[in-house]
Amino acid sequence: MDDFIMEKEIELSPIKNKVGSIFLPVRDIERSRSWYCRVLGLKESDCEIMNGHLCPLPMEGTGIILDTMPMWGGNEPGGAPSIDTPAFMLMTADLEGSYEYMKKLGAELVTGIEHNQWFVVKDPDGNKLMICRE
Repeated sequence: MDDFIMEKEIELSPIKNKVGSIFLPVRDIERSRSWYCRVLGLKESDCEIMNGHLCPLPMEGTGIILDTMPMWGGNEPGGAPSIDTPAFMLMTADLEGSYEYMKKLGAELVTGIEHNQWFVVKDPDGNKLMICRE
């Protein structure tokens, strides 16, 4: 029982239970901005590229920041590693329409629609993204 810490004994953390933004590693910031703007229905003019390597996307809720990640391997051959397991999900009220839209955009489809709830695609940098029914 010595290793067991009672909940009342846990110190309050100064870290909030809140996600601010999600960073997505990309290799070509302008190409990635264009692709994500098409996927999310955003205007490129509303998605400013900052410091030559960051592009915050205006999102409802938690933000997404496209980043060539020069500090984390982005300057290495091949760039920063892609996210190979979906780390978050983008929501849709029209799953079938979203699937067809991604096909029309030429996105690489990783799965079909699974359990009538979700599917996974790859962005141009190989990051896997999950699209889920809202």
